[in-house]
Amino acid sequence: MRYFKVTIMAAMVLLGASCAEKKDDGKNPITKPEITIEGGRLTPEGLWAMGRIGCAKSDIETGELAYTVSYYSVPENRSTTWIRIVNPYNDKMVNGQMVNVVDEFVGYEPAWFGASGWLAFMRAGQLYLRRDGKEIEVEGANDIDGFLLSPMRDKIILVKQIKTVSSTADKYPDLPLATGHVHEDLMYKHWDEWTETAPQPFVCKLEIEYFGQGERIKRAKVDEGVNILEGTAFECPMKPFGGIEQLAWNPNNREIAYTCRKKTGLDYAVSTNSDIFLINVDRLLNEGERDEWNITMDNKGYDTNPAYSPNGEWIAWSSMARDGYESDENRLMVMNLESGEKRFVSRFLDTNVDEFEWLDDSTLLGTAVIQGTIHLWAMGLEGWCAKLTEGQFDVSLGSVTDGHAYLLKHSMREANEIYELNVREALAKIDGYVELKQLTHENDNIYDQIERSTVVPRWQNTTDGKKMLTWIIYPPHFDPSKKYPTILYCEGGPQSPVSQFWSFRWNFMMMSAGDYIIVAPNRRGLPGFGKEWNEEISGDYGGQCMKDYFSAIDEFCKEPYVDKDHLGCVGASFGGFSVYWIAGHHDKRFKAFIAHDGIFNLEMQYLETEEKWFANWDMGGAYWDKDNKVAQRTFANSPHKFVDKWDTPILCIHGEKDYRILANQAMAAFDAAKMRGVPAELLIFPDENHWVLKPQNGILWQRTFREWLDRWLKEQN
Repeated sequence: MRYFKVTIMAAMVLLGASCAEKKDDGKNPITKPEITIEGGRLTPEGLWAMGRIGCAKSDIETGELAYTVSYYSVPENRSTTWIRIVNPYNDKMVNGQMVNVVDEFVGYEPAWFGASGWLAFMRAGQLYLRRDGKEIEVEGANDIDGFLLSPMRDKIILVKQIKTVSSTADKYPDLPLATGHVHEDLMYKHWDEWTETAPQPFVCKLEIEYFGQGERIKRAKVDEGVNILEGTAFECPMKPFGGIEQLAWNPNNREIAYTCRKKTGLDYAVSTNSDIFLINVDRLLNEGERDEWNITMDNKGYDTNPAYSPNGEWIAWSSMARDGYESDENRLMVMNLESGEKRFVSRFLDTNVDEFEWLDDSTLLGTAVIQGTIHLWAMGLEGWCAKLTEGQFDVSLGSVTDGHAYLLKHSMREANEIYELNVREALAKIDGYVELKQLTHENDNIYDQIERSTVVPRWQNTTDGKKMLTWIIYPPHFDPSKKYPTILYCEGGPQSPVSQFWSFRWNFMMMSAGDYIIVAPNRRGLPGFGKEWNEEISGDYGGQCMKDYFSAIDEFCKEPYVDKDHLGCVGASFGGFSVYWIAGHHDKRFKAFIAHDGIFNLEMQYLETEEKWFANWDMGGAYWDKDNKVAQRTFANSPHKFVDKWDTPILCIHGEKDYRILANQAMAAFDAAKMRGVPAELLIFPDENHWVLKPQNGILWQRTFREWLDRWLKEQN
């Protein structure tokens, strides 16, 4: 489950856009705001004025680049996502913008439509084609969640929400206004919704009518298509974060690969066993027969995100080995479609490969987290690998076209911008790395007005004699002759890396702008430091991972510029659990706590959360299983059992639409603190889920966060 999950879709929210933006119909669009930041330090208003780049797609024929960027209006409490088409080979910039914008318009999920220069995209659930400012609405392609064009552009996959649960009104037509939900099985809720529908893929024929013999499209339409999951309640893509990357077309235009966990109810809730299926769509469309092959039947964990090699001889996918363990090593696997031979391509990296694309018929590109940064690697089918980027930043993979990779680069000091890497040149370079070419400058107007913090890596000793990477974020204009209040940051996940991420909520530039030093350790249970380090947290929430937190803050407090009498501790999700737990064990180290969407009572969490596989794996089992030593150790370390030792002011934050960790956890923690006589504050968002996505709520979050820290770490002297 990864309560603070950093996957491809989750990263879009952490680094870029929210799912709510897909409803934008293009009317009264939000444009790039003009903002003046007083004082030279990042403010909540400045943070929400920034452009959030979401994807980058390059056209092999024209060389043009289409990318998305979202802008928010705080007064209007909404956002608009724009698609911009630019020529990346023109380096001219004016006021932080490329002067060679070919086109820009409201939309999302751009995909090039072939050699003609047309771009397919979505707006408010409707599919369009566009070229030279002219738009064609694709008839019949409405109310969709996503699409995937076939190689010959004569077929298309459309993802639609299909009703899978009868409503109260279906059962009792005379009660149309009744709001109650009646359920008889799991999983009746997921992430932030009641599970009444499932995304399912329809394979449709796409008809294009042209003007004369030219390339000007006159009309485009799709037929009703065939639902490849017809009559089932299965999901493809899989909720809550799966996207169109969970489907792929074979270059032969006759076959697709799709991801599915063919389970429902309790079986679905306790298992991560998804598979990759290949299906002959020509036979399905023309003869109505299913010719299907499960290529991952022998693997019991997650198998997701299939991708065919350009020549169609191989298929690659992401794979986890163990059922129920959603933070298992994410391996890059390939299979020869003729011989059935399978290979573990990323075995030499010993870490997760979360994104990948084919470079050519024998080489894949993928991003991997190693020792606190996420970089691009090349991996060959014959077993070699090569690192292609290096530096104190992360990259995610936008697209790969004609030997060039278009990357979304970010760090704790800057949000996503798009960069280009000449992969062939990088592979040929013997020493060092090829310099990345920056293609976008969406946020230079913000950076030009602020003094950014300094981020320094620091290797620290742990209580069991190991080394731990901790990021230290110093405030702007840091003066080592002064003393600074210092904050321990507790990561979520629990197995999400403290890499060089940029968050529009847990933003280290924002936090340090208040003259705070931030200590962000890669404690036990985080990927990128080997399998043993990553897995040591499961079943031991109150063990070495908590000792690592104390090691990080205690060692750093030896620095003369740390005001060790004014320390804070903050975190979200598992980080929120960490705050609640530390509040009962910190031996008066800290003067203020902030917990967002954290687990306060593990026994309740075991039953309340929706993805039961996570609770079973990470907690070790059910709390009523008295013979299970791992489970009993987990529940004995539940934060609510140590409230008698709480003595430090605490701010509890939660969203009521968070069905992963219910809001009653924060309410209970707040009530416990108040009944103990501990100063406490409660911030509840009735309309937010595990994140805070609405602009005004985001500003409120930042102001409340800062005011609480200032009150207890600065004003109480």
